[in-house]
Amino acid sequence: MHKLIIMWSHPRSMSTAMERVMRERGDLDCGHEPFMYDYYANRQVRQMPHFDIEDGRPLTYEDVRDSLLARAESGPVFVKDMAYYVMPRILEDEEFLSRITHCFLIRDPAASIRSYFKLDPGVTSEEIGLQAQWQLFEALKMRGLAAPVVRAEDIRADTRAVVSRLWQEVGLEFRAEAFEWQQETPQDWGQVSGWHGDVSSSGAIRALTPEELAEQRRAFDALAGEHPHLAGFEAHHRPYYDRLSAQALTV
Repeated sequence: MHKLIIMWSHPRSMSTAMERVMRERGDLDCGHEPFMYDYYANRQVRQMPHFDIEDGRPLTYEDVRDSLLARAESGPVFVKDMAYYVMPRILEDEEFLSRITHCFLIRDPAASIRSYFKLDPGVTSEEIGLQAQWQLFEALKMRGLAAPVVRAEDIRADTRAVVSRLWQEVGLEFRAEAFEWQQETPQDWGQVSGWHGDVSSSGAIRALTPEELAEQRRAFDALAGEHPHLAGFEAHHRPYYDRLSAQALTV
């Protein structure tokens, strides 16, 4: 059996850019949010905009899990997915939990909530995603399972250093070619192409200036002034972000 690495993310956390980096390595079979089919297509928790359901995809949690395990029989697999898709169901699946090499990606909720709301004004608190991430992280810690955490802001500040440290933690060798994107946009992004326009047209992860970081806060506060429930979303998820952030890798 080969590695099955899952990066547990939350929406608009730069997870698709990280998936692109992993794809450019060239040594991983990569998957794009396979568990969203259970959450949105099978259980139909809500309807997600910009999601074109493709025929033939595994739909249930069990079928998605089994398909990932089957892929890992042939070679190493990397998947980025959302923790809220699988929580709390995955906590009952001890064998699968222990089979995964886990890692987490987080982004400041002021930035991620604003980005999500622009694409889906009907976003729910659960879909902000940080609470489910923390609950999964804590459950893994209680089981003695390592789960490194990285911050999107740190990756943008020093991509090679932070990603290289993450690779060390999950047992992957350094590959310089992963940081300049040469491959075409992955075909399985077509099902959710409306969510990934920027990363599809980019050639690498770009650093943010201090002014851009400050503007993210100002822009969120202005948006929350018009839509006060977003401030409530941030207040709810900020403590979970802070707890995960305290665990983040440093370089």
